[in-house]
Amino acid sequence: MGVISLNKKILGVSALSTMLVLSACAGGGDEGSDAENSSEGSGSDEIILATMSDAVSMDVHLTNDIPSANMQVQVYEKLLTLDENNEVIPQLAEEWETVDDVTWEFKLREDVTFHDGEPFNAEAVKANFDRILDEEIGSPRAVQYEMVDNVEVVDEYTVRFNLKYPFAPLLANLTNMGGSIISPAAIEADYEAIENGDEAGSYINENPIGTGFLEFENWTPGEEMTLVKNEDYWDGEVAYDSFVFQIVPEGGTRVANLETGYAHIIDPLAPNEAARVEQMEGASLATQDSVGLNYIGFNTEKEPFDDPKVRQAVSMAINKEEIIEGIYDGYGEVATGPLAPVIPNAADLPGLEYDVEEAKSLLAEAGFEDGFDTTIWTNDNPQRMDIAVATQDALTEIGVNVEVEVLEWGAYLEQTGEGLHDMFILGWSNQNANADTGLYPLFHSSQIGAAGNRFMIQDEELDGFLDEARQTTDEAEQEQLYADAQERLIELSPAIYLQHQTYLAGHLDEVEGFWMNASGLYQLKDVELTE
Repeated sequence: MGVISLNKKILGVSALSTMLVLSACAGGGDEGSDAENSSEGSGSDEIILATMSDAVSMDVHLTNDIPSANMQVQVYEKLLTLDENNEVIPQLAEEWETVDDVTWEFKLREDVTFHDGEPFNAEAVKANFDRILDEEIGSPRAVQYEMVDNVEVVDEYTVRFNLKYPFAPLLANLTNMGGSIISPAAIEADYEAIENGDEAGSYINENPIGTGFLEFENWTPGEEMTLVKNEDYWDGEVAYDSFVFQIVPEGGTRVANLETGYAHIIDPLAPNEAARVEQMEGASLATQDSVGLNYIGFNTEKEPFDDPKVRQAVSMAINKEEIIEGIYDGYGEVATGPLAPVIPNAADLPGLEYDVEEAKSLLAEAGFEDGFDTTIWTNDNPQRMDIAVATQDALTEIGVNVEVEVLEWGAYLEQTGEGLHDMFILGWSNQNANADTGLYPLFHSSQIGAAGNRFMIQDEELDGFLDEARQTTDEAEQEQLYADAQERLIELSPAIYLQHQTYLAGHLDEVEGFWMNASGLYQLKDVELTE
């Protein structure tokens, strides 16, 4: 799919969305719009979830986006995970202890096998973290584990993580999707494919093999992916035979599919569609407050956004409250900084207030009293497209002319990772629900590009705060360092910290046990269909 340029003088917000629906190139639209198919033939043992975006890859070590993670998390597991209260609980590791400040020891479950029959053990854990930290693989998840010097096999079901320095959030980081455990046989086959000239992840993408309660069966990119029950799952079988992710880009079609019973679950649900689902007979709305951040970002390496005053001016010209009320129907919380208030060490800071006159003054100080021309990128998410148009409209008040460009999801991630954009709209889920994951991958200079820092921000003072906060074991010192980092990020303004989102999904009332965690990941283990 090529870039779509939009002019607000020609297209209003609703027309923009309609045009993009008609021109969307991600597959599944035709199947999703066939309302006459209903749920006939789907069978009670198959659950269908209609979602907007496909996975980029099923190699969990080489992706860091939510659409991919929502499919991967059903197939792969980690040593640890988070419960509904964001507390760390066991998954593939049963217990753990600190040997000293830089050594952690984990006892592994002994009753687990991979989908290909390979045993889960300490060697498998070591193979996975060796791969994550292999610079030739280039995992964007490596940032979560760069404090790990090596993983040591103690015995068949015991591993030690030997760290380069004390790192208090290690347990939280091990709950991240990047720490998911792939079959060592698949890892070996992937390395062999690399030696034969293929790209890293090419084998695993086509053969995703984990220990999860669902196994990969087939995938037609852009259309649908089918996962089936793991009958040998260590924690008991799921109550259904298969789970199908159907890619349905258009929100209205997803709602229609729920209404007709063609889909059992739909996500995401647009805020203006929430009332329709709530009023729908036989269906319900599912909500979850997030620990993530929706933002409008700047490429700080490109003029004029290389000047903090310009970034501050643009930030102050955007009315966040109006965007949340008008586009999100009031769902979500206005963000004043990068961390959601519920995150430990989130600072209570006022942020930059909406002030058009001050914005004009800052632009003049920066030498742009007559404004400038720029572009804002988004993917084909309806709310993000509406935010782009709202931003385009708001910035005319300070003389900034904005062209909106919409990219297909995969191309969007790739090109923003390469720094080809001016402004862009994106979100960060903060899968670990801690300050380190909410700040370091997004804003540290070592993470520029696809790893997370698409702002291309490089600031020695900020790097220092984040580096020291990672390594200190003094809680008071860590709290102060994170407060300093957040204050610095408001000064630098690499992004407009827009909103801490409320996730919205719809499901038929016959679906029980479905929920999303605070990172927006589907929890499908306990889902079942009732009559």
